[in-house]
Amino acid sequence: MTTQQQSSRPALGWFAADTLAVAKRHLLKITRVPESLFFSLIQPVMFVLLFAFVFGGAINVGPNGAQSYREYLIPGIFAQTVMFAIAGITIGITEDSTKGIMDRFRSLPMRPSAVLAGHTLASLLQNVLVLFVLSITGLAVGWRIHSGAADALLAYVLLATFAYSMTWVGAWIGLHMPNAEVAGTAGLAWIFPLTFASNIFTPISTMPGWLQPIALWNPVSCLALACRTLFGNPTPGLGTTFPERYPVALAFFYAIAIIAVFAPLAIRRFKSRSTSGAAA
Repeated sequence: MTTQQQSSRPALGWFAADTLAVAKRHLLKITRVPESLFFSLIQPVMFVLLFAFVFGGAINVGPNGAQSYREYLIPGIFAQTVMFAIAGITIGITEDSTKGIMDRFRSLPMRPSAVLAGHTLASLLQNVLVLFVLSITGLAVGWRIHSGAADALLAYVLLATFAYSMTWVGAWIGLHMPNAEVAGTAGLAWIFPLTFASNIFTPISTMPGWLQPIALWNPVSCLALACRTLFGNPTPGLGTTFPERYPVALAFFYAIAIIAVFAPLAIRRFKSRSTSGAAA
């Protein structure tokens, strides 16, 4: 492509075409390595089955015993799943960087932001598939949606938005990692305390007093509570604090704020690596 052709190409069209091209490349990569998709699907399903049938009778969140807990649990597993989405893109970005694929993208006449946008878009589509399979699993073990179609759709939009925000965090982390092994650890090390110090598996009221405010404002707790509210599932022990009264608005705020912070940081890191690589 000549310099004149590049300059005459619409900026928005250039960005969209490059983003879709990169996303297509990553989706084709998944089809060629189906094991990665299989394990990303099986892990949340295992969480549902283990907690629904092993701990379902031990945790009381409603009058229907184990059935109430399953309806309480599934939105929490949704929230955990979109948080764990960070691991896959962190490793993928690091692998592309260490194998020189990012350098090839930099050498092409394409927008740097489109490289990361395509990667995050492919990851989002994969996470949507995971949420679909997880929903089917939840319905099979007794989870039900008791709200209207509009609220249920809004819950899935919220989950997709949060998943997309996590992919930008993963992209930023991946661009700082030296290899895939370190990336796998770095991508999940901070996710585990964030997810388990939340209301995913148990109500916040059962936690120690010093931990309850932390869990209350935890973005994962807000996301899980927002989904339970929109799906019409059990929400035991609700108080009058802001996160408990406005979980949907707060969850959307968290997701948008994360994108607003980490998308520019990831793009800047990508450009700085490009500059340093050219200088070297």
